[in-house]
Amino acid sequence: MLQIKKTFILLLLLLVSARAAIAQSNIPATLDWGNNNNEPNNTVATKIIGITGDGFYMLRQKVLQNPNAKPRAWVEFFTKDMKLQRSEEMDLKYKGKQRDFEDIIMLGGNLYLLTSFNNTAKKRNYLFKQEVSSKTLTPTKNLDMISETEARNKEVEGTFAFRLSPDSSRLLIFNELPFEKKNPARFGFRVFDQNFSLLWEKNIILPYPNNQFTVEEYRVDAAGNVYLLGVLYKDEAKWRRRGNPSYQYVLLSYLDKGETVDEFRIDLEDRFITDLTFRNAKDGTLVFSGFYSDRGTYSIKGTYFFHLQPRTRQMSNRNATPFDFDFLTAFMSEKNREKAKEAEINNDRRRAPELYDYSLDELILRSDGGAVLVAEQFYIEQQTYRDYPFGYYPYGFYSPFYYNRYNNFQTDYYYHYNDIIVVNIRPSGEIEWSARIPKWQETRNDGGYYSSYAMANVRDKLYFIYNDNTRNYSGGRSNRVYSYGGGSGTIVLSEVNIRGEVYTWPISSNKDVGVITRPKMCRQIGRREMAVFGEHGRGYRFGSLKFE
Repeated sequence: MLQIKKTFILLLLLLVSARAAIAQSNIPATLDWGNNNNEPNNTVATKIIGITGDGFYMLRQKVLQNPNAKPRAWVEFFTKDMKLQRSEEMDLKYKGKQRDFEDIIMLGGNLYLLTSFNNTAKKRNYLFKQEVSSKTLTPTKNLDMISETEARNKEVEGTFAFRLSPDSSRLLIFNELPFEKKNPARFGFRVFDQNFSLLWEKNIILPYPNNQFTVEEYRVDAAGNVYLLGVLYKDEAKWRRRGNPSYQYVLLSYLDKGETVDEFRIDLEDRFITDLTFRNAKDGTLVFSGFYSDRGTYSIKGTYFFHLQPRTRQMSNRNATPFDFDFLTAFMSEKNREKAKEAEINNDRRRAPELYDYSLDELILRSDGGAVLVAEQFYIEQQTYRDYPFGYYPYGFYSPFYYNRYNNFQTDYYYHYNDIIVVNIRPSGEIEWSARIPKWQETRNDGGYYSSYAMANVRDKLYFIYNDNTRNYSGGRSNRVYSYGGGSGTIVLSEVNIRGEVYTWPISSNKDVGVITRPKMCRQIGRREMAVFGEHGRGYRFGSLKFE
């Protein structure tokens, strides 16, 4: 029943999308594709590493189908006209030893290859860097060890993570140290400048038992200060229950090269903070925003927002603002809308309208101290069923062959990437407007490979590209709406302007260009340009989407 209701809502959403596409005929962008290229067998493009004045670098990796497979990685450079100029595989061997690939980053305008080596005899994991030539795309021969950590078990301990500051001038290397049950969690921080010189390092012990704390995210600012945002649970379950909140968010700050340590706890009393993130403003202020719910952790009622001065602990502009009733109920039937209105009047939290299964993706800071939130409805459905036999069995349906086959189970995973919401928040924390971009993507057993969206921020507008079913944009079609199921489909562009108005256009057929666009691989590469990535089979290419 729930799925039927969601399908009905999405039907209405996409009808609104189709009307929005007709409402404005002039497409504010042009898409020009570069040359088609062939990728090495069994590899996948994983990210755009960095952007230069001449083009951009892309990372490609081997698909590891078993844990014993050797990692492989390539760096590719594309010119501004989307042509592949050079592709080089990284050498991961050193003195006969195979290293593990960690990442390739751009710091201070230079490329660096990061690899690790696990010394099982010493139970240590070592992290190395090598500068990669911007011309030849080959790493230097010298290995510089920049970090090491305990690793009693290679599979579960000793991993490294990386975070660049907003201006890409500082690098944080973060690793979780081995833990023991009910003992405090331990982490290692190492902060480097844009020349890859070590600014400070410190191993820290959190003031909470490891089984009651979960790290959500960590950031480093331009001054080299580190901030860690996590969730502290009241018990060992680490489970966000219905009823009253059983957890609270905690910010841990490490200022002055780790010498000044502070803790700041964040909650909303009897409301649930369902999602929270933060950004570093230029003046050193931390801007927090996210969603809250009156019911539980799977729905959202409105936005939560505040500013925090990390040194003085002063909180300002704190505001929890509910979404407008019309925004929450815009696509309900008249009957359900009336029930929701009655629940609002009676302050019935259990029946009051909320939005479900939204994941917070972006927090964009406004120049006046406000912010813009971008979230997408995302959830996974799991269906398990018996693999019923059809065919001949030598002893009929009572054969043991039949029952062995009959008892086999098959599990399918359905990935839902649906509509996008954009929320514009004033510096006071109040919602200025909320907008919804209708989208319906449902695929099976593919991880949503061609689903979701890419976003570009162009002057006072936000642009989103994503794949949709071509039949939704065919002239003379019926009122039926079709979901995007992972095939070729049509590339669609949606615009959200400064007033929160949404316009949508189909801009290109994937079939016509011979590739399927992967929104998760697309990236804004200029003030008015986005690199659009597409692939099909072993062929791949980039397109330049230029905005007016």
